[in-house]
Amino acid sequence: MNKIEAYLNDIPMWAGEKNSLDDIRRYLEVLGNPDDSMRIIHVAGTNGKGSVCAYLTAMLCEAGFSVGTFISPHLELTRERFLFDGEMVDGELYAEAFERVRTLSEQMTAEGLKPPTYFEFLFYMCMVINGRLQPDFLILETGLGGRLDVTNVIRRPVLTIITSISMDHMQYLGNTLAEIAAEKAGILKPGVPVVYDASCREGAAVTERRAQNLGCPLYAVNRDDYTLLGRGADGPRISIRTVDGGQVVVAVPSQAEYQMMNVTVAVRAVGVLRSRGIAWLSPDDVVRGIRHSYWPGRMEEVLPGVWLDGAHNEGGAASLAETIARMQKETGKNVNLMFGAMSDKAHAAMIGRLCEGIRAGRVTIARMDNARYADVNQLAEEFRGQLNCPVVICDTVAESWEDLLKNRGDGLAFCTGSLYLVGAVKSLLNEENEHDRF
Repeated sequence: MNKIEAYLNDIPMWAGEKNSLDDIRRYLEVLGNPDDSMRIIHVAGTNGKGSVCAYLTAMLCEAGFSVGTFISPHLELTRERFLFDGEMVDGELYAEAFERVRTLSEQMTAEGLKPPTYFEFLFYMCMVINGRLQPDFLILETGLGGRLDVTNVIRRPVLTIITSISMDHMQYLGNTLAEIAAEKAGILKPGVPVVYDASCREGAAVTERRAQNLGCPLYAVNRDDYTLLGRGADGPRISIRTVDGGQVVVAVPSQAEYQMMNVTVAVRAVGVLRSRGIAWLSPDDVVRGIRHSYWPGRMEEVLPGVWLDGAHNEGGAASLAETIARMQKETGKNVNLMFGAMSDKAHAAMIGRLCEGIRAGRVTIARMDNARYADVNQLAEEFRGQLNCPVVICDTVAESWEDLLKNRGDGLAFCTGSLYLVGAVKSLLNEENEHDRF
């Protein structure tokens, strides 16, 4: 399996020249067009895609359907991107899919097409895996954008979903919310219903115009589509307005404010599937599915009072800050932060949003061995410009994690800013758990 990881990691993440969607279709034709026989739910958006995919997977599985899920990025192992009924696919099938796509890549390159990029290679593996497993549904998360995304080669999904829109990947998607929303809405297909987060009106207007042009039934989700009923130790209870005008009450297994909207989007989506005769789910399936859902690295409490949240753009940082501010108000406790970011992210804006309305006792900047990682001294200065507290730099993730735990006292602690950093911490925790077993 390590050889597979090494091979995949050597594939360029970005390429100067990439295969067009027509070229990608040719790859799929050699594989027998497996996507044409699948019931695919296609999900795009800036934030919340993975969470919505996790909630959809859990609810559909609870109703007795088999579900393939293709997500990105992974936290520790590439195999995390390929799920069947919510669990990583079998290692043997994963290896078989890898070998099939490696052979396919060599064949198509010999015929004059360009070698697959990293994400393209993984998408072909997804098609091989799910072509073999034949799930009742395949939930397909876009990588970057939507219009030109590798996954947009699929021809007729049963449903499309657009989650929240905010500023991210501006160098590729545009410098305004409308431009970014247009790229995300590029996944819409003629006549295929779309469920979308309408809380950003500028982005929602773009989705609505494109949907109307394509004859797509529209299902908007707004913040007034759910009502907070109360909070428990594991998260809030909310009442969600359903497609037919009724209500369903669910317990959201997360302290994150943003997950209430993501749950509402997912519940609306399964309601649309039911109303259109595509999949029947009972209210109990919805309630149990949400309760049993799990999405690692997103407001994940890994130790009492210690959370990992891969908020890796300005919108994600703002949402996390909202959660932290609410938790501080409820507990009266200070917050310690562990932070890292990629250099291609707007990390100054992220830090500014993250620091809004919170009382921080200490910030630890983690250094990572990654060529794309932002300069840690610059990150530290950006925090010093926002907060009046100690800001320290640690040379390794392990040292930074130790500093966070050592200095938090009885306060709250959050590791955030990068999913790569969150993945490194999860690997560290797994190593500690393995060590404790022996």
